[in-house]
Amino acid sequence: MIAAWPTEALWLLTGAAAFAAGVLNAIAGGGSFLTFPALVFAGVPPLAANATSAMAVSPGYLGSVLGFRSELRSLPRALLQSEVSIAAVGGLIGAGLLLITPERVFAGLVPWLLLLATALFAAGPWLAKRQGGQGQAAWRLPGLMAVAIYGGYFNGGLGILLMALYTLTGEGRLNTVNALKNLNSFVLSLLSVAAFAVAGAIVWPQAVWMMALATAGGWLGARVAKRLPARWVRGLVIGTGLIMSGVFFYRA
Repeated sequence: MIAAWPTEALWLLTGAAAFAAGVLNAIAGGGSFLTFPALVFAGVPPLAANATSAMAVSPGYLGSVLGFRSELRSLPRALLQSEVSIAAVGGLIGAGLLLITPERVFAGLVPWLLLLATALFAAGPWLAKRQGGQGQAAWRLPGLMAVAIYGGYFNGGLGILLMALYTLTGEGRLNTVNALKNLNSFVLSLLSVAAFAVAGAIVWPQAVWMMALATAGGWLGARVAKRLPARWVRGLVIGTGLIMSGVFFYRA
C-alpha cells in the first residue's frame, strides 16, 4: 500500500500532519495523534514513529509559547521555574521508561488516561467553583510530575492532561492554562527527544521536515486560540479527547 504512493505524496502527508498538529497542540492538544499515524503510514516502524513524532511536534510548542508571551509574563517567575524544572525531570524519566519498557504494556493504559483526563477537564470549572480552589494547589506540582512522565513516554494526549491538571488546580483563565500547557509541553518534549536522539530512535529526515511545519502551525494555533471564545476552545478540547479516547480504545 505504501509503495503505491509516490515519495512526494508521503512527504506532503507527513508535512500536513505536522502543521495541523502544531495548530491543534496550541489550541487543544492531541497533535501527536496526527503525526504518529502519518509516520507509520509513510513506512516508519512504530517505535521510531513514536520517537520521531515527539521530535516533530516539540518545536511547535515553542511557537505556541511565543504566542502566549504576555500570559506567561504575568505569572510569578518562581512558579514558572519550579514547573519547568519538574517538567524537564519528568520528561527524562518518561523517555527512559519508553526505552526500557515494552510499549504495549503502557499502550493499554493510554485510552483510559485520555478518557479520564477529558472527563476531568470537562468537570474542572464546576469542581473549582464547588471547592473554592482550596487545597487543590497542593497537588499541582506532583500532578505535573506524573503528567510529564506520561508525556515523556507517550506524547499522545499530553496537552489534554495538562489542561485538565491546571483546570482542576484552580486556574480559571483559559489562555493562561494554554500558555502553561505549551511551555511545559515544550520543555518535557525537548528533554525526552534528546534522550530518543541519543538512543538512535529518531528518523531524522522526516523529523527535520515535520519540525519546521509544526513550529509554523504552533505559532498560528496560538493566535487562533486567543481569538476563539473560551467555550469554543473548551469544546474543542473535550471533543478531541473523546475522539482520541475512542480511537485508542479501538486500537487496544
